[in-house]
Amino acid sequence: MILKSKICGISDSETLKFLVNHNHPPQLIGFIVNYTKSKRYVDKNKLKELSKISKKKSLYVAVLVNPSQTELEDIKDLPFDYYQLYDSDPNKVEYIKKKYNKKIIIALTIKNSEDVQKYKLYENIADIYLFDSKGYEKSMSFDHSLIQNVNFNKEVMLAGNIQINDNLENFREIADIIDISGGLETSGFKDISKIEIFLDKIKNLNNET
Repeated sequence: MILKSKICGISDSETLKFLVNHNHPPQLIGFIVNYTKSKRYVDKNKLKELSKISKKKSLYVAVLVNPSQTELEDIKDLPFDYYQLYDSDPNKVEYIKKKYNKKIIIALTIKNSEDVQKYKLYENIADIYLFDSKGYEKSMSFDHSLIQNVNFNKEVMLAGNIQINDNLENFREIADIIDISGGLETSGFKDISKIEIFLDKIKNLNNET
């Protein structure tokens, strides 16, 4: 099985250009759109500037925490392929999907098996299930075995303190996509050398299949 990747928390044009022009770019690139507590938050004007950079082979993801109508209207004309939604109830997610005609990554923060089972609320709405830690910006991990033996009807993305020196082969057993952000940073900023190592590891892993 091919292991896909999402690199999240992109906030500068240099890093974005490096990603989209890479020989083996990530399938998904994420931007923190409305979570202002994040050091990776991108304001509306900066977002418009970044979105002008051609995505080429990658797809763009707007990461949204329970977005307001105003926030959704502000980004509706930007070239996002997916909306990744945290803390949003099924009715709201369904409304967003239909109104803005976007694919949906439903983000579920996990501490126990009951949290995992919440995916069932979004079975008919989500295009991808993302299982993340409860830490949001704190790069916490969760017990990946909680999702290992569940038969999901959609692609599964895994996040939560993933590092470039992790054995990525292990993630392929439980997920279709791995979502990495802080693991590609040095002193709080995206590190091109770490991104290069990560993308090469993904490429080499997939070449083995």
